[in-house]
Amino acid sequence: MGRGFKGEYNHTVDAKGRLIVPAKFREALGETFVVTKGLDGCLFLYPNEEWAIIETKFRELPLTTKDARKLSRFFFAGAADCEVDKQGRILLPAVLRDFAAIGKEVVLVGVLNRVEIWSKERWLGENEYEDMDEAAEHMAALGLSI
Repeated sequence: MGRGFKGEYNHTVDAKGRLIVPAKFREALGETFVVTKGLDGCLFLYPNEEWAIIETKFRELPLTTKDARKLSRFFFAGAADCEVDKQGRILLPAVLRDFAAIGKEVVLVGVLNRVEIWSKERWLGENEYEDMDEAAEHMAALGLSI
């Protein structure tokens, strides 16, 4: 995938747990992709190529490291393959909807190599951008300057 995901879209989940994936995201994700538990209480969608890279990175981690084992379980135990139906929808497994507190209203957000799915309530609560200066300073310390 040459270009990263970007943008923010509001959608709804139907009573059966199905969600329409925005066309722009579907194009880059492909017909099948992976959904799993994400950080900060959201879900992560990865194209299969990106998921393969993540699997490789996790395989290289030493099993003797407790954090590596814990993070591996977190990402892989909750992971599910998604297939887009003729209406452009995917079925979000109940266990993942529960994890991310997803009800009817969701926000899909493109973030570089993945799409994040947030409950609208959690998105609004978690992503207040009042003090981005401090975050930018922390990122500058990691070598990112914009």
